[in-house]
Amino acid sequence: QVQLVESGGGLVQPGGSLRLSCVSSTNIYSFNRMAWYRQAPGGQRQSVAVITVGDSQGYAAFVEGRFTISRDRAKNTMYLQMTRLKSEDTAVYYCNGERYGSVYWGQGTQVTVSS
Repeated sequence: QVQLVESGGGLVQPGGSLRLSCVSSTNIYSFNRMAWYRQAPGGQRQSVAVITVGDSQGYAAFVEGRFTISRDRAKNTMYLQMTRLKSEDTAVYYCNGERYGSVYWGQGTQVTVSS
């Protein structure tokens, strides 16, 4: 049973930074595609960042160079480093992975950006 577990969310002031982590129960590089999604209250789940084979990265337009997605083979962990956070970044952030035709989700971690 593959599990993805997020952590690192919390309350941060506008302009601050957070690093989200997603720990996998199996080899993080066995996923051909991994991503971070977010869902704000009353909104739809949207893609934030994706990392694929060869650690190729892609970002939503609203990221505007503020976030970085990465993964660590030794720790079986994917990260989302978020900087210059805005109030509109407030959402539940979910880790997602695609592996051998199956899709996996974490339980989500809340990020609140507020003064």
